[in-house]
Amino acid sequence: MENINEIPRDEGIDHSLALLKEGYEYILNRRKSLQTNIFETRILGKKAICMGGKEAAQLFYDQTKFQRQDAVPNRIIETLFGKNSVQTLDGVAHRHRKKMFMNVMTKEKINEFLDIAKLEWEKALDQWSKETEIIFYEEMKTLLCKAAFKWIGYPPHEKDTDILMKEIGAMFETPIAFGLQHWIGRNKRNQLEKKMEKLIEKIRSNEVQVQSESILHQFVFYKDLDGSLLDVETVAVEIINILRPIVAISIYINFIVMALSQFPHERVKLKNTPDYIHLFIQEVRRFYPLVPVAAAKAKSSFTWNGYAFHEGTLVLLDIYGTNHDPNIWVNPDEFQPERFAQWQDDQFSFIPQGGGRYETTHRCPGEQLTIEAMKLSLEYLLNKMDYEIPEQDMYITMDTIPSIPKSKVILKNVKRLKESIH
Repeated sequence: MENINEIPRDEGIDHSLALLKEGYEYILNRRKSLQTNIFETRILGKKAICMGGKEAAQLFYDQTKFQRQDAVPNRIIETLFGKNSVQTLDGVAHRHRKKMFMNVMTKEKINEFLDIAKLEWEKALDQWSKETEIIFYEEMKTLLCKAAFKWIGYPPHEKDTDILMKEIGAMFETPIAFGLQHWIGRNKRNQLEKKMEKLIEKIRSNEVQVQSESILHQFVFYKDLDGSLLDVETVAVEIINILRPIVAISIYINFIVMALSQFPHERVKLKNTPDYIHLFIQEVRRFYPLVPVAAAKAKSSFTWNGYAFHEGTLVLLDIYGTNHDPNIWVNPDEFQPERFAQWQDDQFSFIPQGGGRYETTHRCPGEQLTIEAMKLSLEYLLNKMDYEIPEQDMYITMDTIPSIPKSKVILKNVKRLKESIH
């Protein structure tokens, strides 16, 4: 019979405030202080097991042991993911729904997105060159919003773009917020869901025509396991789950600007070594904070490494901490893209957008699109435009999720480089 060890405990009645105060580093800090990759805590009055590292990630993404249903707090469902979204499903239902996303994340479709995004970059660069300064984060949200809608097959009217961008942006900017900000995020989601539901109904009734090969058409007419069309509300949620992550890439692109500014010597390597671009992008995704944790619940009671997990227990996987784990990464708090030259993808040591296999786990199906969109953005920032970074507060706080620089990155005197003229 296997010996059962007591899980180390973060002593205290409740640690919700500590989690809010320390943000991305809450679990990592406890893992260091308790000298363990697993510990027990209490969040919002409930017991939770926190864990991090490669082995923990491998366990966490074992779908025979964990489920996502009822694991994520409702406030995050109501703002970030949406009700009955693919992120809340398990087993056969999850795999079937995820096929809807995997079917449109092909190399061909990703290249189509990049072609659309290039045109938006060119238009934006023309406009930026006429302005004294721009708030780059807001501009990138707008650019990606336009590209995302065009990609799914429903180009927005110019006058509607700013509203759509703000609705989508609020979804990933407010899930952890309290008070008015949270309710703004929830309200923005409700507004966009209603718009999408009306559009879906019109497409199904042939009142609005969309191309049959478009992503929008595929989603609108996707069938559930029983062979029936998905309900209108669910389709609206899942269409937004294509749009929202694309607009959220703006956070990563902001981090690219920050990395080029904070580590100027990287520019020389990027210009002289084409293969270095991929290493740089991976390090941006590892180094800077985006996703703090992933949540699941134990399906049934089991033991792992001598520790007992009881059915229904909430488990939080340390995404940020695993990407900064000193047992995995040498000098994890240093920006070193070269580390990825020898890195072998084992699906569990580097998990900025989840771990495991795309087809079977909750790893983000749009990860490759994210990487390619970041590479395209780096190409423009490095070789197709010139800009100045005026004095500003680009500090990112670990207690703000997502961690967006206070200034949102201001660029001044943006100019097109002559060799980039199209």
